[in-house]
Amino acid sequence: MFIILQNNQSVITEFILLGFGNLYGLQILFFMILLAIYMLTLSGNILILITVAATRTLHTPMYFFLGNFSFLEIWYTTSIVPKMLRTFLTVHEAISLSGCIAQFYFFGSMAVTECCLLAVMSYDRYLAICNPLRYTSIMNVKVCFQMAAGSWISGFLLSIPPIVLIFRLPFYVSNEIDHFFCDFAPVLKLSCADPHVAEVTTFTLAGMVTIVPFFLTIASYAKIISTILRIPSAKGKQKAFSTCSSHLIVVTLFYGTLGTVYAAPSAKQSPVLNKLLSLLYTVITPMINPVIYSLRNKEVKDALRKIICKNPG
Repeated sequence: MFIILQNNQSVITEFILLGFGNLYGLQILFFMILLAIYMLTLSGNILILITVAATRTLHTPMYFFLGNFSFLEIWYTTSIVPKMLRTFLTVHEAISLSGCIAQFYFFGSMAVTECCLLAVMSYDRYLAICNPLRYTSIMNVKVCFQMAAGSWISGFLLSIPPIVLIFRLPFYVSNEIDHFFCDFAPVLKLSCADPHVAEVTTFTLAGMVTIVPFFLTIASYAKIISTILRIPSAKGKQKAFSTCSSHLIVVTLFYGTLGTVYAAPSAKQSPVLNKLLSLLYTVITPMINPVIYSLRNKEVKDALRKIICKNPG
């Protein structure tokens, strides 16, 4: 939708999400597959939240952060998937300018918060394995809440500058976003002004909020692996590594898929490839995470089994 101004220029008030419009008859199949994945993501993360909340033995810093992570994953994928699913059912799925801004903001906020939470969770595992005698005194309730709150607040504050800079740019030539959500590069391509300031600011902030937590995570795991290798017994090594292997897999999946899309120059990526890669971190990874944390974690599996046995109906 366009509004005509006095200088005969039309300003965009809504965008069209093209999604996967070139599937040629496979839209319903992909809709059903992605809907099933979305439902599995919601149910898996909700189940983890219920299990952690209902099991007193899981009221520890590690599972407190896992609960935060599962809550985050629910809203992370919900900011994208419902609107994306509609693109499979309509020829042109419209999203208002305010809706596009909200989607861009919440998705960016959740991504930044996830980077921070992954770093916090790796630090928690570092203290538990490398400094077990001081772990309970350092990771007390107050510190856990402060670290979790800091992750959430950082996510929601650091996403504001890119939003302001990008959506202050004029959009009045085309309103078709060649993507299934309001992502940075596809939206910026529609701008009719020089986006240099918005690009530099966004990439600088993105670098800060991804590279810094990433290297903190890597540093934590370097110390963890070094400590585990010094454990004399094979059983001790296995037990120590089992407490952090799930988190390490999640870190690898998140940064691997996110880096694949955003590290490469957008001009060198085809729109179709970009959309397929974006599916990895917006849809696939959030579904895999609860599976990793539940199937690879004995305490979570035991707690789930007890809850199911108490409520067999």
